[in-house]
Amino acid sequence: MKRDSALFLTQFGILLALEALFCFTPLGSLPAFGPIVATLAMVPVVITAILLGPGAGSLMGAFAGLFSLMVWTFMPPNPLVAFIFTPFYQMGEFSGNIGSLIICFVPRILTGTLAGLSHKALTRALPRREMLGYAASAALGSLTNTLGVMGGIWLFFGGTYSSLAGSTMLILIGSTILTSGIPEAIVCAMAASAVCRAVRVMIGKRA
Repeated sequence: MKRDSALFLTQFGILLALEALFCFTPLGSLPAFGPIVATLAMVPVVITAILLGPGAGSLMGAFAGLFSLMVWTFMPPNPLVAFIFTPFYQMGEFSGNIGSLIICFVPRILTGTLAGLSHKALTRALPRREMLGYAASAALGSLTNTLGVMGGIWLFFGGTYSSLAGSTMLILIGSTILTSGIPEAIVCAMAASAVCRAVRVMIGKRA
């Protein structure tokens, strides 16, 4: 029991450190295609969910939301839209509200929850397709974050965000999914497949 607890805390601590690294440094952005950039913030979340379960994944998602809140409050990458992700930032006439906290936390938490639950379901349904289970659950978790964030923006700041971006929300959501959501889902699927497989093999050899 002590060994299992120590292993859990070690894995969670390493992944939490990676989450902080990806959130607070430029290492969290990966060039995808041309000007398109895939962020890596959801990679530790989905890996935690797969390796340690949906509860741990949800907790890691909460940390990802907290780190995101800190970034957008104190060093926003784009000050013009920072109010969407933090209620503590104001840009001219635009300011955040309780919806900002929902956008910042709920999609990240659900990313860990759904990635962990889908991995459990796929493991039962496809016991001999381990790598497929890793990739599919990680991609689903990543897309949960993308759709959750964009859905939250549409719900709480749809008109304001559309006017700032100079386009309709439908076009903005579609373009975000194509240019960021899909590359990020692919990155998450590849990273989770490689890392989770290696960790499971290593732990199995030591058992």
